[in-house]
Amino acid sequence: MAAAADAPAKGKGSPLVMMILGLVILTILGGGGGWFLGTMVAPKIKTAAAAVQTAPQAPTGQKQATAAAEANGIVQLDPITTNLAYPSQNWIRLEIALMFKGPPDQQLAEAIHQDILAYVRTVSLQQIEGPRGFQYLRDDIQERVDLRSEGRVSKVMFRTFVIE
Repeated sequence: MAAAADAPAKGKGSPLVMMILGLVILTILGGGGGWFLGTMVAPKIKTAAAAVQTAPQAPTGQKQATAAAEANGIVQLDPITTNLAYPSQNWIRLEIALMFKGPPDQQLAEAIHQDILAYVRTVSLQQIEGPRGFQYLRDDIQERVDLRSEGRVSKVMFRTFVIE
């Protein structure tokens, strides 16, 4: 009986060998599956890329949006970035678009841009705090635009408003 107890058990290997064998099998299955899926999908990607290259070049989305906006009488002003009057270490950034009645006038839009920039430099942080302060700022800018454009601008649209 002592001889039977000393003999190693047959049929079971070391746990380390079994784990390595399992990893090798999983790696082979994963690689084969990836190769199979790649051969099925790759031709579709190549034909789609070829179709994109042969398609006529259309204007980019930003250019289309700008052209469509100008056709409708909307002019987007350059971003206005300046410091506030008080506290002077705070900055404000505005992106504004103007809706013209009739054809847009670029020279008038530039004059309005400079007028808004000069006005924003005189505003303090306390004046534009909260939703009511923002509404006052919008009303003040709309009033300045109305005076400068003599009624040729129907609407002032705020695209962004950031205070740092």
